[in-house]
Amino acid sequence: MLDSQPASPPAYFLYSVMSAGIVQEQVASAITNALLQAKQRGGLQSTDFPQPVVDFPKREEWGDLSSSVAMVIAKQEKRPPLEVAHVIADQLQTSCAFLEKVSVAPPGFLNFTLRPNCWFSVLEEIERTGDLYGHSNRGQGQRVLLEFVSANPTGPLHMGHGRGAALGEALARLLRSAGYEVDKEYYINDAGRQMKLLADSVYARYLEMHGREFSFPEDGYHGDYIKVLAQAMDREKGAHFLTLDPEDARRECGQWASHELVRAIREDLTQFGVEFETWYSEASLFASGRIQAALNDLEQRDMVFTQDGATWFRSSRFHDEKDRVVCKQDGDYTYLASDIAYHFDKLRRGYEWLINIWGADHHGYVSRMQAVIKAFGYGDDCLRVVLVQMVRLLRGGHKVEMSKRAGEFITLQDVVDEVGADAAKFFFLMRRSDTHLEFDLELAKRQSNENPVYYVQYAHARLASLFRTARERGVRVSPVGEAPLSALVQPEEIRLMKQLSGFPGLLEASAKTLEPHRITFYLLELAGLLHVFYYKHRVLPPRVDEVNEEKSGDLDHDGEASELVGEVFSRELTMARLVLLKQVQTVIKNGLRLLGVSAPERM
Repeated sequence: MLDSQPASPPAYFLYSVMSAGIVQEQVASAITNALLQAKQRGGLQSTDFPQPVVDFPKREEWGDLSSSVAMVIAKQEKRPPLEVAHVIADQLQTSCAFLEKVSVAPPGFLNFTLRPNCWFSVLEEIERTGDLYGHSNRGQGQRVLLEFVSANPTGPLHMGHGRGAALGEALARLLRSAGYEVDKEYYINDAGRQMKLLADSVYARYLEMHGREFSFPEDGYHGDYIKVLAQAMDREKGAHFLTLDPEDARRECGQWASHELVRAIREDLTQFGVEFETWYSEASLFASGRIQAALNDLEQRDMVFTQDGATWFRSSRFHDEKDRVVCKQDGDYTYLASDIAYHFDKLRRGYEWLINIWGADHHGYVSRMQAVIKAFGYGDDCLRVVLVQMVRLLRGGHKVEMSKRAGEFITLQDVVDEVGADAAKFFFLMRRSDTHLEFDLELAKRQSNENPVYYVQYAHARLASLFRTARERGVRVSPVGEAPLSALVQPEEIRLMKQLSGFPGLLEASAKTLEPHRITFYLLELAGLLHVFYYKHRVLPPRVDEVNEEKSGDLDHDGEASELVGEVFSRELTMARLVLLKQVQTVIKNGLRLLGVSAPERM
């Protein structure tokens, strides 16, 4: 449980993430009408006004909302922005009843203070839409293929894969909430040199177990999991591989090990809460002839050529630094060739938008693949690559070293077992994906307001506890339309409604930029506002036997002691606050669901 103090999220997570919502749209509409009316009256001369952008000001004392529209149109008006802003402000003051105050600030900002009842429409909208609050039809059913994780099946998933998995799952949920039709795909890199090294490594350990002479590959995989694989293979196959030609034995060992590792990866991701619609094998591209088919298509477009016995892709036509080999002199395809065929197949399956989540070490490969997409005749916006930086794992502030080949790495499964899938996903999503992330295992397990995921989940559980208490006392949570919302006048109540109003715009902006980490910041801020409200104000009036305890400050009412012991309670105030907090609970739950994190009823 959080301490009985005004709880606030860790300072290094806080910044404003408010975006446009239902109230902001109303203000934007009022500005548009004011511009047209001002033009009709001769106050403005422009013939084409931009769509006003309404944001939350950086400082609360400046007002509830702000717009820079005057600065945008000042140039076409050929007048100072401040002068234009005053024209708009005067018009709004006379024509917009829901604005309590309109002020002008240099160099031309319009700041708005709204009447408190303006925010009530937000509560009505949340109750009406429920789990769909914040959803939109921005994507209009556009088909999206989201490929992520796609780790080589040569070992268990590690922390970096976990970050990519959390990001991919959150992005899929976010894009679906924005009206896109999203399929998730895992590309199994089961062809090429790394698979040969896996086969050689497992076969060498198998021979070692049977006391046979063996040579371990210099670049092989040394982790303990290779020995575990060899032992499992031996239990299942016995001495079978000793009877085979060594090359056949190596190949079968590799196939068996790859299959087992893919199965383990599936299980790890399932436990992490990530499922894929499709598991796509790289080896199938070779077996089906799809690589040559893709290169033939490029040849017809004059996008490949032969030189020095090799086949080259004309990537330099698309701002790549040079042309690239796709088929070597010995007839072997390069990695680029299989990637070309894979993306060609994605496009042939009818997807309109391809999103790849790659490790940051692939940044040099992005322009190459964008060149491929353009070579097939598609636009710049068809492929989007999101890069994910590595995770620096800490335990109590001290770095935990990781090395996959040396076998000294922390697997994703290790982390999930220790801190849980919810904490792991939330931590992975607390930073932009292209920035480095520090993940402290001890912090992720801590049950205090220092732990961000606990802080947010506790806010939801606290509200669930409040509503259980209300039911036990026979207090009904009424519909928004029946509640006396005019009782909601405290600054903490207004702040909560303002924060709720920004959720739809937040989701739209997050989907547009492919940045689900914005949701974690939003939830931390919303939880902080709730905890502060809960410390300062009661929701349910105290029972007679509680009054003396509350006066002493010892009572944990519905969670915590109230700072405002003398606050006057009424049936109307209780009804209004219950309605407000019900919508807060809905938005917290909606946000956590988009991150793939649970919203517990009890903690």
